[in-house]
Amino acid sequence: MDDETFGVLYVVGTPIGNLKDISLRALEILKSVDLIIAEDTRRTSHLLFYYGISKPMESFNERNSFKKIDNIIERLKSGMKIAQVSDAGMPVISDPGWNLVRRCHEEKIKVEVIPGPSALTSAVAISGFPGTYFYFVGFMPKDKNRRRLLRKIKDNELIERFAFFESPERLKKTLEDIYNILGDCKIFIARELTKLHEEHFYGTVSQALKHFDKVKGEITVVVEKLEATEIPEGEESQDLGSGEYIR
Repeated sequence: MDDETFGVLYVVGTPIGNLKDISLRALEILKSVDLIIAEDTRRTSHLLFYYGISKPMESFNERNSFKKIDNIIERLKSGMKIAQVSDAGMPVISDPGWNLVRRCHEEKIKVEVIPGPSALTSAVAISGFPGTYFYFVGFMPKDKNRRRLLRKIKDNELIERFAFFESPERLKKTLEDIYNILGDCKIFIARELTKLHEEHFYGTVSQALKHFDKVKGEITVVVEKLEATEIPEGEESQDLGSGEYIR
């Protein structure tokens, strides 16, 4: 049971592009907390300014999180209410913050989640592929590690569909590796989700290689392996017993 004398850590989902994609509850929490810890304070400042929110803010990211955790835990134990946000979407999902959440659980500090947008679930929802279960890679590794991972995905019969984030600079190389290792799979690519220049591509990997030359923006990719089986509509999925599948 959490210690009621302690404060609360709020894990708050924020927009992935369009600033209007934020919940009323998220705004209420951001207005009420004592401190906001952000992956990039400059980026979060734009969101706060848009909604007229003025709160103390500190950086909490991959580079400094382990150094700052003890101090944040002490402030939570003193009764402070702190909101944790990432640059976009849900904190911890391919973003920093898991270590702070774990420490809060270990120290019996209350943690509340304020659900928000996610590039991952948004892309899967409009991919045209079954969303019953799939493997989430996170950010695709580089070079040899990427090819090693793709070979593991190829050999794993349980993985029929997988999703990942990719940078514009590496998209073409990643598509080439997918084509060479997994074949000409069906693929869905979402670029700049919810933003002014949002783009969707649905087709095969070979078609995607022809379509994407010089590309900019944030990219989410969903791939269906050639041997993937169609899931009849309404059929319940079996429990695959793996925490790496988003259910």
